[in-house]
Amino acid sequence: MSMTATLPRALVLTLCLVASAVTIGRASKSEPVPPRSPLGQLPMAFGGFAGGRAVDLDPAVLQVLGVDDHINRVYRPDGTRIPIGLYVGYYMTQRQGDTMHSPMNCLPGSGWQPVASGRMQIAIGSQPVEVNRYLVEKGGERMLVLYWYQSHGRVVASEYWGKIYMVLDAMRLNRTDAALVRVVIPVSHFEADGEQTAETLGVRFVRGLFPLLEHYIPA
Repeated sequence: MSMTATLPRALVLTLCLVASAVTIGRASKSEPVPPRSPLGQLPMAFGGFAGGRAVDLDPAVLQVLGVDDHINRVYRPDGTRIPIGLYVGYYMTQRQGDTMHSPMNCLPGSGWQPVASGRMQIAIGSQPVEVNRYLVEKGGERMLVLYWYQSHGRVVASEYWGKIYMVLDAMRLNRTDAALVRVVIPVSHFEADGEQTAETLGVRFVRGLFPLLEHYIPA
């Protein structure tokens, strides 16, 4: 039996990704720049939600993220004060070492710990979209986090598949541009079904947001 056959599948995948990433990094760094609108032009109101600017991200955080364009906003459903956090980070290229990573790598550093995790399907028209679904907690407060990776007309929940597609698209299209989309909804202490209420609101928000993203995350 060969050594490769005895290695865990995940390790083999990781080694392949690393080798591919090195190849991409050494390849021509001149990528086509697809036309897109700046994220700052994303509407402040859509689908019954009204938005406003959230607290600016710390420059040190932005440097670590390495994004080329981003927004950090708070939206509220009409007639309520429930804050829904929206972060979108867009990378024009991931060849320089600035790559997307899971928000769940960052939230624990801010004190938020995962309580439950999984994935869920959200129907966008007739097309189901799979997103990550995390319930996180800090100091007795809970939030529902929905996020996904989006590029070239494709939505991916898995960080690993996102990297695989990045390698394939780099070879096929000479493009590594992509975006991370994260939606955060507070879970009410005062409702027995607060988590389900947050999920319903989050799904409604994503359904209103998703059709708009094609103008800012090019296919």
